[in-house]
Formats: sequence, structure tokens, C-alpha cells
Amino acid sequence: MSTNAEIARIAEEIRSAFDGEAWHGPSLMEVLEDVNAIMAASRPIAGAHTIWESTLHIQAWEEVIRRRLGGQALTLSDAENFPNVSDNSERAWKNALQELKSTHDALLATVRGMSDDRLEETVPGKHYNVYTMLHGATQHAIYHGGQIVILKRALGS
Repeated sequence: MSTNAEIARIAEEIRSAFDGEAWHGPSLMEVLEDVNAIMAASRPIAGAHTIWESTLHIQAWEEVIRRRLGGQALTLSDAENFPNVSDNSERAWKNALQELKSTHDALLATVRGMSDDRLEETVPGKHYNVYTMLHGATQHAIYHGGQIVILKRALGS
């Protein structure tokens, strides 16, 4: 067994939850595949976040995880956690999806560059370890992907 076998397995779980071949059903990007800017900005459920807000939220937390792996102790303000959408154009939506994908690719590159030895390290500023945080990244994508499916159904798509 490779000394980085566990990291490779975790990276594959993060990747599949985000971008295909997920055991549970459609991956996050598969769920977002047919969403346009109008759908993304709509609020079909009062009090719920929009698809767009959830997309920005996922992107923000993937960046937090990447930066924590780099040694930074950080969290997000309320405004950073679920950013407001000021430009509802199709171009802005496509840019948001591209930023999500770019952030995810950077996180995966960081994870794949790690050794299994790092998994037991405590996350800077937290009480849990890197192993738990990385599995949380997978769970986070699946959780919000499910919410987005519900929002799409509420929109009638």
C-alpha cells in the first residue's frame, strides 16, 4: 500500500461528490449542469438561499479548506459565508460556476499534494483534524447539492 493511499482515496471522494461518478447520485456539477442565471437567482422557497448563493457558499468554503491546509486559521463572516449576488446576468452566473470549478481544482491539487501523515494534524484554529475536515468537504458538496435539487424541483425543473 502506498504511503499516500488514504489521501488518494479522500481526494477521489472529494472529486466524485463534486464532479461525477458519485455513488449517492448526481454530483454537484451534474446538478448545476442545466441551471441558468434566472433559475440560479430565483428564490422558490421563502427564507431559503438561492442556487446562486449556495454555489458561492460552496466555493467560499472550498477556498477556506484549501487555505486551512496551508496553515491559515480562518473562518468566514456572514457576508462571506453566503455572499449576496449583485449581478444576475448569465455571464456572471457562468463566471460563478467557473470560479467554483477553479477553486475546487485548486483544493484537489492541494489535497493530492499532501501525505497521509498530515491527516492527524489539527486544523489551524479548530479542534478537529485534517482527516475530518477533508471528509467534511465531501459531505458539504453532497449536502448543498441535495438542497439545490430541491430548489430546482420547487422551480418546476
